[in-house]
Amino acid sequence: MSSPVSTPPPPPAHHEPDPGMSYSIMEIAIIAAVITAVALVLVCLLFLMLRYMYRHKGTYHTNEAKGTEFAESADAALQCDPALQDAGDNSKKEYFI
Repeated sequence: MSSPVSTPPPPPAHHEPDPGMSYSIMEIAIIAAVITAVALVLVCLLFLMLRYMYRHKGTYHTNEAKGTEFAESADAALQCDPALQDAGDNSKKEYFI
Protein backbone atom coordinates (compact mmCIF):
# COMPACT_ATOMS: atom_id res chain seq x y z
CA MET A 1 0.00 0.00 0.00
CA SER A 2 1.13 3.40 -0.77
CA SER A 3 0.72 6.23 1.65
CA PRO A 4 -0.57 9.46 0.31
CA VAL A 5 2.14 12.09 0.29
CA SER A 6 0.90 15.52 1.19
CA THR A 7 2.54 18.40 -0.54
CA PRO A 8 2.88 21.75 1.20
CA PRO A 9 0.76 24.57 -0.14
CA PRO A 10 2.54 26.85 -2.57
CA PRO A 11 3.94 30.12 -1.13
CA PRO A 12 1.96 33.26 -1.82
CA ALA A 13 2.89 34.95 -5.04
CA HIS A 14 3.23 38.45 -3.59
CA HIS A 15 4.21 39.13 0.02
CA GLU A 16 2.47 42.24 1.38
CA PRO A 17 4.27 43.95 4.28
CA ASP A 18 2.54 44.29 7.60
CA PRO A 19 1.31 47.91 8.07
CA GLY A 20 2.97 48.06 11.51
CA MET A 21 6.34 47.06 10.07
CA SER A 22 6.57 49.59 7.26
CA TYR A 23 9.64 51.46 8.59
CA SER A 24 12.84 51.25 6.62
CA ILE A 25 16.28 50.90 8.18
CA MET A 26 17.01 54.59 7.54
CA GLU A 27 13.84 55.71 9.33
CA ILE A 28 14.63 53.51 12.31
CA ALA A 29 18.15 54.96 12.48
CA ILE A 30 16.78 58.53 12.42
CA ILE A 31 14.27 57.77 15.17
CA ALA A 32 16.98 56.12 17.28
CA ALA A 33 19.29 59.13 16.78
CA VAL A 34 16.58 61.57 17.85
CA ILE A 35 15.76 59.54 20.97
CA THR A 36 19.46 59.30 21.82
CA ALA A 37 19.94 63.06 21.35
CA VAL A 38 16.96 63.87 23.60
CA ALA A 39 18.24 61.47 26.28
CA LEU A 40 21.73 63.02 26.08
CA VAL A 41 20.31 66.54 26.47
CA LEU A 42 18.27 65.46 29.49
CA VAL A 43 21.30 63.83 31.13
CA CYS A 44 23.39 66.98 30.51
CA LEU A 45 20.68 69.21 32.00
CA LEU A 46 20.44 66.96 35.04
CA PHE A 47 24.22 67.10 35.49
CA LEU A 48 24.27 70.90 35.20
CA MET A 49 21.39 71.30 37.66
CA LEU A 50 23.03 69.03 40.24
CA ARG A 51 26.37 70.78 39.81
CA TYR A 52 24.73 74.18 40.28
CA MET A 53 22.82 73.02 43.36
CA TYR A 54 25.88 71.57 45.08
CA ARG A 55 28.11 74.49 44.16
CA HIS A 56 25.72 77.11 45.55
CA LYS A 57 24.53 75.11 48.53
CA GLY A 58 24.79 77.07 51.77
CA THR A 59 25.73 80.42 50.28
CA TYR A 60 23.96 83.40 51.72
CA HIS A 61 24.66 87.05 52.39
CA THR A 62 24.30 88.78 55.72
CA ASN A 63 24.18 92.44 56.63
CA GLU A 64 26.34 92.12 59.72
CA ALA A 65 28.82 94.79 60.62
CA LYS A 66 32.48 94.18 59.92
CA GLY A 67 34.50 92.94 62.87
CA THR A 68 31.59 91.47 64.82
CA GLU A 69 32.69 87.91 64.09
CA PHE A 70 35.63 88.38 66.50
CA ALA A 71 33.53 89.60 69.44
CA GLU A 72 33.61 87.59 72.65
CA SER A 73 29.82 87.35 72.95
CA ALA A 74 26.67 88.31 71.08
CA ASP A 75 26.11 91.23 73.47
CA ALA A 76 29.56 92.63 72.79
CA ALA A 77 29.11 92.28 69.05
CA LEU A 78 25.79 94.09 69.11
CA GLN A 79 27.05 96.87 71.40
CA CYS A 80 29.85 97.63 68.96
CA ASP A 81 27.53 97.68 65.94
CA PRO A 82 27.15 101.32 64.81
CA ALA A 83 23.72 100.63 63.30
CA LEU A 84 22.41 99.70 66.75
CA GLN A 85 24.01 102.56 68.72
CA ASP A 86 20.79 104.62 68.51
CA ALA A 87 18.73 101.86 70.08
CA GLY A 88 18.49 103.85 73.31
CA ASP A 89 17.46 101.85 76.35
CA ASN A 90 19.83 98.94 77.10
CA SER A 91 17.45 97.23 79.54
CA LYS A 92 15.02 96.09 76.81
CA LYS A 93 17.08 94.33 74.17
CA GLU A 94 15.75 92.04 71.46
CA TYR A 95 17.97 89.80 69.42
CA PHE A 96 16.82 88.18 66.20
CA ILE A 97 18.84 85.20 65.10
